[in-house]
Amino acid sequence: MSTSKSWLPLAALALAGAVGGVWLARTMLAPAPAAAPTLAAGTWLPEPREFAAPALVDSRGQAFPQSAFAGHASLIFFGFTHCPDLCPTTLALLAEVMKSTSAQNLTVYLVTVDPERDTPEALRSYLAGFDPEFIGLTGKAPDIQGFTRALGAAALKVDLPGGNYSMDHSATLFLLDDSGRLRALFTPPYDRTKLAADLASAVAAARG
Repeated sequence: MSTSKSWLPLAALALAGAVGGVWLARTMLAPAPAAAPTLAAGTWLPEPREFAAPALVDSRGQAFPQSAFAGHASLIFFGFTHCPDLCPTTLALLAEVMKSTSAQNLTVYLVTVDPERDTPEALRSYLAGFDPEFIGLTGKAPDIQGFTRALGAAALKVDLPGGNYSMDHSATLFLLDDSGRLRALFTPPYDRTKLAADLASAVAAARG
């Protein structure tokens, strides 16, 4: 048997072993995916969901691209400043929740479903009555409609006597992770204590 070629199988085995060892080491050292949190009043999505959001304008008058959702967890609520009951009730609750939750690096957004009336200035003034840290988002009507569809929210213009109108809309809260992906949903009725605990657990699990 020629010894000049006998080392080839051994070398191949050694190389395979080395590659396998590197892969195993990386696998063992890689951070394990966070376990799904147990939520008392919310729904955790088995897999994060990507979605396309339009470029909007925030309540400070600054352009707000979809990438602005990255770097922190986001809680999105669709509503409008002329809402008679649902929006002020929910925003007041969220203001209390944000005071009591241990969720870190969480930003609350009100995305208007009434861009015709909700200018950045109107949103900023409105949200200041609940929590000055809340951020409003507005934009062109087709973009807002596309955003509601992307997340699965509902909004419908309702004509009122005298030429006025209101907006019927869902009250779902949408939680995005710090990569801007949809991770959890919360639907009414809301309990302040349960929602605060759920947000703390969900935000911790949604990091990365």
